Order: sequence, then structure tokens, then C-alpha cells
Amino acid sequence: MEEYSIQVQDVYKTFDVYLDKANSLKEKLLFWNRNRKEVREVLKGINLNIKKGEAVALIGVNGSGKSTLLKLMTKIIYPNKGKIITNGKLTSLLELGAGFHPDFSGRENIYFNASIFGLTKSQIDARLEQIIEFSELRQFIDNPVRTYSSGMFMRLAFAVAINVDADILLVDEILSVGDQHFQEKCLNKMKELKKEGKTMVFVTHSLDSAKELCDRTVWLHQGIIKMDGNTDEVIEDYLKETT
Repeated sequence: MEEYSIQVQDVYKTFDVYLDKANSLKEKLLFWNRNRKEVREVLKGINLNIKKGEAVALIGVNGSGKSTLLKLMTKIIYPNKGKIITNGKLTSLLELGAGFHPDFSGRENIYFNASIFGLTKSQIDARLEQIIEFSELRQFIDNPVRTYSSGMFMRLAFAVAINVDADILLVDEILSVGDQHFQEKCLNKMKELKKEGKTMVFVTHSLDSAKELCDRTVWLHQGIIKMDGNTDEVIEDYLKETT
């Protein structure tokens, strides 16, 4: 058990999708009986063990369940059936700027966000310069983050996430935002973290990034694991089917 950072055991996840839900108060009063919905099964019995220190890519077409699985690992949402066990401190980059307050400055958001990950003020003080330096946002760090571009959001979020001493890092396609220079910088930092023995799960549509960072790749298709194995082999089969 201890050799695994993440264990996904027979996990199912469904969502209710309302087909004719009333959006306004007027519609609710006039069409009070409109409530047609369908249940969409996003994950269908996923079993997945990720060892400590592994870097694993999750690939698949849109709607295959990759991001849902990552959110379940972070316990943002919960499965309808099955369970997920994580061993170690976890940090995630799932949605751009999640956990940031738009009216706080970049500096204030560093303290706010890092404290969510469990760091004390003195620990954040010790890391502050390192976070600002990595983000390359020194001249904007005291501006409200609502004035930031999406790329600036990503820089700050990533800089905080890699400096909270987590054992497990979950990343969802966020590295596709921003310029090429910073994407490469993030990828190199993730390689460093991999060498340090951190566990990483990386949702991506960039197959080149998956090859560069991950030895193991899991291909999700319509809510099931279609293939799990060596990255080059999985991507080769994935490309045969999708191109």
C-alpha cells in the first residue's frame, strides 16, 4: 500500500445533464414542470495504481474523462461508486487561477493560496522571493490579479504550486497557456521535481510533452482505460486510432 501515491479502485462517476432546465425566474414560474435530464456516465469502473515517484500522463479525446478523474484525485468532486486513496501531501493545478481572489494583489494571493496548501506565514516568507522569481511577475506582483492576463495567472499559480513541498502534483492542461518560454520553463521544473521523487499526474493533449516528461501513459476512451503502459507504445496506438 505504501509504495503507491494514488490508488483508484473501481471508480464510477456520473453527472446529471438537464436538457430543458429553466434559467430565469420567469421561465421557472411558467415552465415549472420542465425538468428533463439525462444521466451521463463519465467514468466506468476505473482501476489505476500510481507508484510513488511516477510521472503519468492521461491522454484521450475531449470528453473521455481525463479531467474528471484528476478532479476526483484532488477530492474536488467525489465518485458515485468506488474510492480513491492518496498517500502524501497533494497540490494541484486544475483550473487557471483557482483559489485566487481577483481583488488581492499577486503578493497577497501568494500568501492566500500557499496557506490553503498548509504553509505557515513564516514558511511562505521564506519562499516568497523564489515564487516571485519563478513567476517572472516582479513588476506586477503588487497589482490586483484581476488585471492579469491568463498567462500571468498561470505563471503565478504554477510558481506557488511547485513551492509548497507537495509529494503529489496534479496538472490539467494548464501548461498549454502562456508563451513558449514559460511552457518550457514549467516542463523543465517538472522534470526536476520528477528527479526529486515527486509523483505527477499530467493531463495533456500535447503528446510531445507526455513523451518528454512521462514514462507511463494512460489512454482514456469513453470513460474506461483503453491502454496503460509505456508512453511511446501508448501514444503510437493512440495516434493510429485518432489520426
